Amino acid sequence: MNAIELHERITESKDWAALLFVLCLGIVTVNKSISWVRFSEFIRLAYSDKYNKIYRDSSNLQDGFTVSMFFLQLISFSFFILLVIQQFEAQEKNSFLLYIQVFTFLSVFILSKFLIEKIIATAFKIEEFNEQFNLLKVNYRTYLSLLLLPINIILFYNPITSHLFFWVLIILLFTLNVITYIVALKLYQNLLLRKIFYFILYLCTLEIAPYYFIYNWFTKN
Repeated sequence: MNAIELHERITESKDWAALLFVLCLGIVTVNKSISWVRFSEFIRLAYSDKYNKIYRDSSNLQDGFTVSMFFLQLISFSFFILLVIQQFEAQEKNSFLLYIQVFTFLSVFILSKFLIEKIIATAFKIEEFNEQFNLLKVNYRTYLSLLLLPINIILFYNPITSHLFFWVLIILLFTLNVITYIVALKLYQNLLLRKIFYFILYLCTLEIAPYYFIYNWFTKN
């Protein structure tokens, strides 16, 4: 008589991901309900800069709408980074620990960069531009993260093995990020012309160097 050998089947739970996706949808729903007019202008950012003109005051960087949508941005981009790591490094995408590591790294990187930018902007005497430029970046990147959210949900529960698909997404996100900078330069060109030297130092120090070092770190590790 053949002996029956039982093997424990270990599966990673996806409940944590579902809760985070629901949280993101909850943030969108609450903001849409409480600030319907503002949210309506926000979702038109792809083809209209009216939102940036209405809410260009630097105080909007710390209000409830911007902060909650920034939190959504962190969740969405962290999921995308997790999916990229899973795709190219054969890591387990259902790992909550790995997601927390990605989320923590992204949060610390963005917040540290923000604080250093404020210090350098004060030294270069371009505080006004720095605050408005940061608000503009938060607006557009939050918009991108909102568009990326349904893609994250689809890819998380229906994995795609094509590297090409992920490369297209990465290049697209990079291109849209560059467009954000071009829009900012266009909106604040009068301010920049008066402080062009300081802006070049600011751009090289905080908008190019950090991403260059991160790219080198990832490629070497």
